Amino acid sequence: MNEVKSALEIAAVDDSKFVLLSVVGSVFCCGLDFDIIVKHLKYNRKRASVKLEDTIKNFVNFFIVFMKPVIVSVKGPAIGLGASILPLCDVVWANEKAWFQTPYIRFGQSPDGCSTITFPKIMGRAAANEMLINGWKMNAQEACDKGLVSQVFWSETFTQEVMVRIQITSCNSFVLENSKAIVCYNMNVELKQANERECEVLKKIWASAQGMEYMLKYVQNKIDAF
Repeated sequence: MNEVKSALEIAAVDDSKFVLLSVVGSVFCCGLDFDIIVKHLKYNRKRASVKLEDTIKNFVNFFIVFMKPVIVSVKGPAIGLGASILPLCDVVWANEKAWFQTPYIRFGQSPDGCSTITFPKIMGRAAANEMLINGWKMNAQEACDKGLVSQVFWSETFTQEVMVRIQITSCNSFVLENSKAIVCYNMNVELKQANERECEVLKKIWASAQGMEYMLKYVQNKIDAF
């Protein structure tokens, strides 16, 4: 998260007109690494939970305030924070084989990435609850139908389709940034407040004995299954 944030900080002040967020490989993002989180929390739960909260909060807030358009190219699975961050971006294109899931309850976590606000606004409360509470695994076409994804392209021509559609490069950067500012103006305060609330709940879970116990069980079950 800190590395992505640093890259965005550079992009915010260089001469680029927009950011293309993509990956090398077949997985877009698996979300938070709970093995690492559990290791940190085991030594000093209170201190580690505060540090983790700050890291996630700053990461998400940077997407909220980032001025340049962010185009996302999703080649494969987008899980947890990898899925919840998508509505904070401006255009999301997905490979037909991509899928999206936010199984927070299974991980012993609560929603993040402002998804408690963005998901209900985008796909309606019922579908948002299926994602955030029941961990519904949504395929690329379903995600497009629900508004989480802008367009879906064939796997074989995905990269070419993405590059062809980046017509935005010919636009004036000043116009782009001001146009995005208008679109996002009314939502930014609400998103920051949602991020604050979500991270506060995450910190509460991480700092609790119950939360720690559930995460340990999840990590252990994952290791046993592997």
